[in-house]
Amino acid sequence: MTSVSNMNRVRRASSDRLNRKIDQLTDANIARYSKMSPEVIQRRIEALDREWDVERVLEANASTLALTGLALGLTRSAKWFILPGVVLPFLLQHAIQGWCPPLPILRQLGIRTRGEIDREKYTLFAVLEGPSS
Repeated sequence: MTSVSNMNRVRRASSDRLNRKIDQLTDANIARYSKMSPEVIQRRIEALDREWDVERVLEANASTLALTGLALGLTRSAKWFILPGVVLPFLLQHAIQGWCPPLPILRQLGIRTRGEIDREKYTLFAVLEGPSS
């Protein structure tokens, strides 16, 4: 799946209010950094390359919780096996539908899709390049 379809899938599963909030944050970042020196803009672009998108955050959180549940299930109590049994279906649901219960929380925290991050990145890159001749 391309990052454009991932962005659209996550945006469709997010509320209009959260999408607007994230878009406004991105627009504010573009406006702020566009006025700065090329060196500052370049550092921002590098930071955007390192920014975790919502897919990566969901995958990392689900993996961490599932592995924690497995480890605790093996070493403490079998009751901990419930944790991966709850978390992994959420991850599957997100893979199939583009939505899962943690998604609204992550979006509320401002976690963006790769497409949203790239919009800021490539707009700032165009600022660095300047008007075409």
